[in-house]
Amino acid sequence: MTEVSILTNLSPLAAESTNSPAATYADLHLYIDGEFIGVQQRRTLSVVDPGTGQAIGELPFADASDIARAVDAAHRAFGVWKRESPLVRSDILRKAAALIRERAHEIGCHITMDQGKPLHEAVAEVISSAEHLEWHAEEGRRIYGRVIPARSPDVQQTVLREPIGVCAAFSPWNFPFNQALRKLAAALAAGCTVVLKGPEESPSAIVALARIFHDSGLPPGCLNIVWGVPSEVSAQLIESPLVRKISFTGSVPVGKHLAALAGAQMKRMTMELGGHAPVIVCNDADVERAATMLASYKFRNAGQVCVSPTRFFVQRGVYERFIDRYLDEVKKIRVGYGLERGVTMGPLAHGRRVAEIENFVVDAKEHGAEIALGGARIYPAGNYFAPTVVLAPSNQTRLMNEEPFGPIVGIVPFDELDAVLAEANRLPFGLASYVFTTSIHNAHRISRELEAGMVNINHFGMGPAEIPFGGVKDSGFGSEGGTESFDGYLVTKFVTQLN
Repeated sequence: MTEVSILTNLSPLAAESTNSPAATYADLHLYIDGEFIGVQQRRTLSVVDPGTGQAIGELPFADASDIARAVDAAHRAFGVWKRESPLVRSDILRKAAALIRERAHEIGCHITMDQGKPLHEAVAEVISSAEHLEWHAEEGRRIYGRVIPARSPDVQQTVLREPIGVCAAFSPWNFPFNQALRKLAAALAAGCTVVLKGPEESPSAIVALARIFHDSGLPPGCLNIVWGVPSEVSAQLIESPLVRKISFTGSVPVGKHLAALAGAQMKRMTMELGGHAPVIVCNDADVERAATMLASYKFRNAGQVCVSPTRFFVQRGVYERFIDRYLDEVKKIRVGYGLERGVTMGPLAHGRRVAEIENFVVDAKEHGAEIALGGARIYPAGNYFAPTVVLAPSNQTRLMNEEPFGPIVGIVPFDELDAVLAEANRLPFGLASYVFTTSIHNAHRISRELEAGMVNINHFGMGPAEIPFGGVKDSGFGSEGGTESFDGYLVTKFVTQLN
């Protein structure tokens, strides 16, 4: 198959004009003990619009005293919040969910400006997050203990589940609103308090969350927001004896580093780390449907998604049909500034990601792979890269071994399930996986043998609040979502009493 250019399908970049009424960026603050704190005499970081390369805001960095104050406030608030009625906590979370829906468009505009994703994706991220608050608001009312029948009639034995304490949460830049909210929903519903360090690159969503909880009546100190040099902030938070729980979403190397720090302090952890999701398309699959679904799902948020399908294995009998349909669908993607009407893929969040995707392409070519679409950056300004499809990359390429976290995908043919399962499981990652087949036998076998925390068969079903979201192997441990999300925020206490 010859290389195809998609540049003629892309709209001209019009970063100076948008169709959105939100033309100004959000004000940025720290939020400590119920107080919004501006720059004052603190260090700052310029927040850059990845679609234009222009600075749009100044983010105040917390100093060591700010972080200590945030931890102290969370510790003090925990003494009250853990004793608060679950019905009161539920009511506050529900009020916050309602405010999220009311403010979704404005928040989404600001996410597009600092993170880059198209406006419709940003708004959808915000609106869908409200459900997570509502679900946890209800489930938080049902955190039950149990009674264990004793061996003596004079003994009463009970098991209590109690909030663990102050939680230090670290959330990523790719889904700045949703990923932070997942942590806050579980922690607050369980009766914990939080110090959250959000992503300095896309901070507006986190400040919006602070305002929402503030306006919903969350008591001061229950939620605190700090910014700063990540290594400095994480070290101070994790080393604090008042912090009892760590929740991190991000890359495998950083996650392992933080886990080592937390492990040395014997602190509970939830780690949702990177992935490199395999896709298995069998001969018996609905090939056209699979190709159409995967084209849009792969390139949402410019491929900057931890569960993004990145390694496609297509059985040889339908390989050509799949490629033809997949390329046709990818060609329809319209790359441009996220606030422009009709744009379906925005820029990458960082300039360094553009250079990294270029390196993936160079490496694939050097190993003999075919670049069927894309393969180059586009537009003179901003972090734009064309949706890129690589055919038949060998398992020696970086693309088939390292998570690309960008708009690039590798597609290879396979013959037997034994071989493709071995290849799918070859890497140390184990977050998401995808299977397309109409065979019940294939579905059962592949779902049992794939080493992944989540297996999607013939659809994408990992978003709802009621399902556990998490990985295995190097992709981390613990779940966010579902009843499992409370496990990391509760301790088990056994009480035995002789009457």
